[in-house]
Amino acid sequence: MKLHRLLLSACCGLIISITHTGSLLAADTVVKSLDEDQIANKDCIGCHISVTPGIVKQHLDSPHANTKKVNDEVRCHDCHGTDHNTMEDYAKSFMPTAETCGECHKRQKNQHKAGKHNLGWMVMKSQIAWHGQPGAITEQGYRGCSGCHKIGEKGLLGVTDGNMSAELKHDGGEEASKYRYGNAQCDACHTRHSFKTSEAKDPRACSNCHMGFDHPQWEMYTSSKHGVVWGIEGHQEEERAPTCQTCHLMEGNHEVRTPWGFLGLRIPTKENVLALIDVAPSLKDPLTTLAGALPSGNYIDVDDDPEWTLDRALILQAAGILDDTFQPTERFIEIVVQAQAARGPEEFNDLRTQMKTNCNKCHSMGFVNTHFKASDEIVKAADHEFAKAITAVQGLYRDGLLEKPEGWKYAPDLLQYYDAKTKIEQELYLIMLEYRQRTFQGAFHVSNDYMHWYGWAPLKTAVNTILEEEKKIRAEHASKQN
Repeated sequence: MKLHRLLLSACCGLIISITHTGSLLAADTVVKSLDEDQIANKDCIGCHISVTPGIVKQHLDSPHANTKKVNDEVRCHDCHGTDHNTMEDYAKSFMPTAETCGECHKRQKNQHKAGKHNLGWMVMKSQIAWHGQPGAITEQGYRGCSGCHKIGEKGLLGVTDGNMSAELKHDGGEEASKYRYGNAQCDACHTRHSFKTSEAKDPRACSNCHMGFDHPQWEMYTSSKHGVVWGIEGHQEEERAPTCQTCHLMEGNHEVRTPWGFLGLRIPTKENVLALIDVAPSLKDPLTTLAGALPSGNYIDVDDDPEWTLDRALILQAAGILDDTFQPTERFIEIVVQAQAARGPEEFNDLRTQMKTNCNKCHSMGFVNTHFKASDEIVKAADHEFAKAITAVQGLYRDGLLEKPEGWKYAPDLLQYYDAKTKIEQELYLIMLEYRQRTFQGAFHVSNDYMHWYGWAPLKTAVNTILEEEKKIRAEHASKQN
């Protein structure tokens, strides 16, 4: 079979060459000269060898076309169906989804569906700012956020009826039907039509999404000692340097979860919130109500003092996830509970233990514990600085020195991103998505320069800018009153 495939692959170049010189030799003439029992899908290949020769070559070089067992071979119609037969009816060709891949790769599909990547599209749509972008960015063009977030399943629907335990619903394929491309999901890492495991296990496969402004993990990894060793030793899979996949897809698990999550936020526990009453007795009633809606437990390794709990609550408040009285909003259910943007203690502790055990394969557990706890302290410090800035801006709104923009339900609103109306709120947006992200992610990825000079240093500068701007606004207001 391999010999016939090589022959067919060689014929591709011959056909293309002859066609370019003006010959009327049809592609399927060459294909029909091969053994029909050995060449699966000869009709598809016979046409596409001249229409999309690159795709044919990729498929013929792929594991799908070169299995050891004939019955295991994946042919064109296994993924694309049999309804498309002419140049004119191309739209009848079925475009695969993760479910298509799952017919053979059931374990991987189930893991992916249970993981964070599968929620990528829903998470993106939960962001207010995304809906204000032009269709050229958000829709079929897949530019900007949607270009990466299409790894998530389309059609997942959050339930915002106040039910904290409500499960996600699905629209039955309505949203996905509006998109001819971008529903495959698996091909974000196992790119078409090669679908090679070796490609998906290479950290460069992660680099086109996990890079840039708000999550430069690729830059952090390559500038860390892990990434440097990986580069020096020739990008070999089994060398001593861990890759993205070593830590985030342990044992090939496609859930791709981490304890802190993308935003480095955790859900306050019942115990955390009740402890705040001693610090803020005037908030006893709303805090008691909030505590009743939250999980119980403790986060391993993490110092949950009341000040840090309050700092995190202020961040959630500024994102419209908690309201003015610290009660959960519709965003809490959609973003935190259903889109899983923050961790509860049970999940955090389980994922944290798995991650530390994985690190212990190379490092002593003493070193691992020290690294994780030191990184936790970075998150704590960043949260405290961020909370100071949030408090200042909240005070300006409360005192009527900033006016809530028309159509905004919450103000300040971190999820409005670049649509924030004032300079001081633009700084808040930068702290949330750029500086704080780089601070805590740089710490955990052991990228010291990113943690400090791209994260902590500009974070501190932005906080100082906000505090000084607050003083200026208040002084200008006072002078007008005199």
